[in-house]
Amino acid sequence: MAQTGRKREHLERTVRERPEYREILSLFQDLFARIDGREGDTGISFSLPDRHGAERVSGGLPLIDPESLSVDREKLNGFMAGILDVMRRASRDPTGSEELDRIGRALGENSLDMAGLFAACLRRERKPVEEAATAVSVRPPLLTFVLEIPLKTALERTAESVDPGIFDGWKEGYCPVCGSRAGMDELVGEEGKRFLCCSTCSFRWPFPRLRCPYCGNQDSETLSYFTAGDEPVRVGVCRKCSRYIKTRDSRKGNADVPLEAEDLATLHLDLLAGKEGFERGK
Repeated sequence: MAQTGRKREHLERTVRERPEYREILSLFQDLFARIDGREGDTGISFSLPDRHGAERVSGGLPLIDPESLSVDREKLNGFMAGILDVMRRASRDPTGSEELDRIGRALGENSLDMAGLFAACLRRERKPVEEAATAVSVRPPLLTFVLEIPLKTALERTAESVDPGIFDGWKEGYCPVCGSRAGMDELVGEEGKRFLCCSTCSFRWPFPRLRCPYCGNQDSETLSYFTAGDEPVRVGVCRKCSRYIKTRDSRKGNADVPLEAEDLATLHLDLLAGKEGFERGK
C-alpha cells in the first residue's frame, strides 16, 4: 500500500479506537482520501543536483535548493481544486469558506506566484506568504496550510526517490533532503537505533540517541522523556531549550505506520507536553 493509503488506514483505525478524535481527524482523512493515487499530480517538481549534490550535503546544506523548484500551473490548479473542495465541504465557518473561494479564484487567475510561495515555505520565510495572504484577503495561517498540502506531497514523493547513502555522515538536526525540522523520531531494531523524520518530506536519517535535534544539547540530566500509558509513542523533552519531540518506539508496534499519521493520531501527547511547559521543536 502506498504511503498516503497507509496514512488513511491508520487514521481510520485511530478514530475507531478513539472516537474523541473523529472530529479532529476528519479533515485529514478526507484530504488523504483525495490525495491517494494523485501524489504525482501536484505539478511541483525539483531539479536535484547531480555532480554538486555531494558538495551541498558535505557543506551542511540540504540536497534540494528552493530555487530549483518549478510549477506546472495547469496540473497544480487541478490538484488544488480538489484540495480546496475537500476543505470547503469540511468547513463549518462561512468566513473560512469565503477565504477558500478567494484562494481558488486567485489560483484560476494566476495572480499568485506559486513557485515563489512554495520556495518561501521551504526557506521558512513568513513575509512572502503573509503578503500574498493580504493580497487575496485571507488569513496567513490558512494560506500556509493550503500551500503545505501540495508541497509536502511533492517533497515526500521526491524524497522517496533519493538514495539515503548520499547522506552518510550527516549530523544535523534538520532534514538533509529539504532542510525542514524534524517532526518526530523513531527507535528501530533490537538496539533501538534512533532516526529523525522530516516534518515536511518524511525522509528519515540516523541521529544520536542522546542529543536534542533542536539545540544540540547532550546533557543527560536535562534530556528526558515521559509516556502516557503503554502506547508506542512517548515524548522526549529538552529542559535546556524547552522543546519536545514525539518518539515512536517501533519495537512496541506501529512500525508500518507513516510518522505523519502517527503524529496526527497522538495529539493528546502534544497537549500534555504543552501543559508541562514545552514547545514543539522548530
